[in-house]
Amino acid sequence: MLAEQHYAEHEGKPFYPALIDYIMGRAHYPDDASKRRVIAIVYRGPGVLQRIRDVAGPTNPHVAREERPGCIRALGTVVPIRDEAGRVISERLDNVIHASATHADAEREIKLWFEPCDIPPLMRAYPTDVCEKHYYLKGGELCNAYEPGSVCLFAPGDVVWRSDLELLRLRIEDPSAAPSLDAVAAKYLINRDAADH
Repeated sequence: MLAEQHYAEHEGKPFYPALIDYIMGRAHYPDDASKRRVIAIVYRGPGVLQRIRDVAGPTNPHVAREERPGCIRALGTVVPIRDEAGRVISERLDNVIHASATHADAEREIKLWFEPCDIPPLMRAYPTDVCEKHYYLKGGELCNAYEPGSVCLFAPGDVVWRSDLELLRLRIEDPSAAPSLDAVAAKYLINRDAADH
């Protein structure tokens, strides 16, 4: 769910399934989930977005090797994606690192990968709130009261991203008006899901 939300803008493109396999580690370790790793890091400071993009280099590893041989993405590769008949239909850029393209992307991605408590209070660039009630998720539906089989997303006293809490409040008031819960649920369920398996 987290990988799908991270690359939601590419859903439906020929390389999307391969991209999800890559970020989840299945492309390189299909049979050994214990070796799959993603390291997410937040940097903050003047000009940090461009600085990180400069260190990362061009998205395509072949271009990165030509234009910026010392950058991180110069270590990557390009993998052809084939259909069932063996024809090349697209390519997956195994470029080793992801870097947010814009400040809006950075905010969306930071809020997707991190809960507020993952970031020291003085480093948080986005508003937080303290939750005042329970929010449970069961079968893709949200409710404020526990039902058997439901999972608690937020509980009273939890420090959460204000935008996440606003989405849940809106969803409780009018389930058809709010966007998908996946962007909120993905980050709060990932560690619980891993602990359960």
